[in-house]
Formats: sequence, C-alpha cells, structure tokens
Amino acid sequence: MKRPLPGFRTVATIFAAAALALPLAGCTTLRTTAPSAARANAGDGTLRAGFGTVDCRQAKCIALTFDAGPSEHSARLLDILKEKKVPATFFLLGKRHIEKYPELVRRMADEGHEVAGHTWDHRILTRISPKEIREELRRPDDAIERLTGRRPTLMRPPQGRTDDTVHEIAREEGLAEVLWSVTAKDYMTNDSALIEKRVLQQSSRDGIILLHDLYPGTVPAVPGIVDALKERGYVFVTVPQLLAPGKAEPGTVYRP
Repeated sequence: MKRPLPGFRTVATIFAAAALALPLAGCTTLRTTAPSAARANAGDGTLRAGFGTVDCRQAKCIALTFDAGPSEHSARLLDILKEKKVPATFFLLGKRHIEKYPELVRRMADEGHEVAGHTWDHRILTRISPKEIREELRRPDDAIERLTGRRPTLMRPPQGRTDDTVHEIAREEGLAEVLWSVTAKDYMTNDSALIEKRVLQQSSRDGIILLHDLYPGTVPAVPGIVDALKERGYVFVTVPQLLAPGKAEPGTVYRP
C-alpha cells in the first residue's frame, strides 16, 4: 500500500476511525431515513429545478459526495465533473480549507454542485459541548453563505458520529445530517485503482458515495468510477436531488 504524502499524514489520522463510524452508529438507537422513504413521504410532489433535474423515483440514482475540501486537488476534480456532466455534493471544512480556497467554494456553487458543511475543524460532535457543536456547524455555514449567497441545508458529522444532542442542534440550525453507504477508505490509501474498485463493489441504487478530495489518490479515481457506474445505468445526482420531491428535513439523519 502506498504511504500518504507527508503533508497528508495528520489528516489521514483524523479520518482513520471513520471506517468504524457506521457500524458503531448501527449499534445505537440511531434512526435514519432512506432516500426512498424521503421521496415516498413527499407523495406526488413536484421536482425542484437543479443540475440536470432527475426523477429518482424512476431513474437509478446515486450521489457522489466529497468530504473535507476544498484542497489543492479540488480544481482538477471540478474540471472532471464538468467534463463528465456530473453533479456532486461537497461537505466542506472551514479551517485551512474554506478559508484557504474561497474561490473553489464559489466555483462549486456556480457550477451547480451542492455545497454544505463538515464542521469548522473536524471536531467529533458527540464529544463536545452543545455550545461548541453549534459553533462547529455555524462557522463553515456562515463562510459558505458569504461566498455563495446561499446557506447550506445539509451537514455531515465528522466520522458519522452523531446523537440526540447533535440532532436537536442541527434541527435548530436548519440542517439535515447526511451519512453514506459507500466508502473507499481513501484516507488509508493513495492507490486510485483500489479506490475505484472499492466504490464499484459497494455501489447500489440510491447509494451515497463518500470520498475525500484532499487525498492524492482520490481525484484520479473519479473518471473511472463515473464511467463504470454510468455504464451500469446509474444517474448521478446531488443529495437534494436524491431525496426529491422530498426535502431534507432539519434534524433528520439520511442514510441509504
């Protein structure tokens, strides 16, 4: 296995426990809502306009999401997504990311991608006080709103760690929580072929793919992932499109 570049070792350590997040959450009383349930609960609602509006009640949809950017690799990723005509959902970190690459945040929004928060400093929300949770959620959203003119309605808790306190604060802040069903564990490898293989093995209808565009092996894997899933009949959508005509409800946790 290739070793992460020196500049990425600290961040890789932060994300290393993420592989445990979903199994651990599954052993608690965590209640989640599947995209199909969100759509069904909306009845015969009208789809909202968006990046290549798609009706996921009919189409075989999948959502591509990226955590912990923007980074030095994000511009290339945006080039790829534009070329492939694929929308994505970006869950952005504030410290050393949004504040370092504001032009990329604007570009994400301008090119039709969904932009949301992943906290300011990647603190585990279940280990800090309610006041600190609120600050971790508000700071990146304030920055995103200043840059894009639109306040996020989604967030992704670091490592997928969440609880009733986080749900309540997210609800008060107008945020729905988005987890995932596919992880390539790209924080542990720079092998692009392996990242692609892991994503393709786990992908299914209504899936939410978790990747991190700050690691050097991830972005090079994206063209192969996109092409292979399109060949299988998948249509790429943002998370809000995946739920439409349902709407992400603040305080609700979404996971396929």
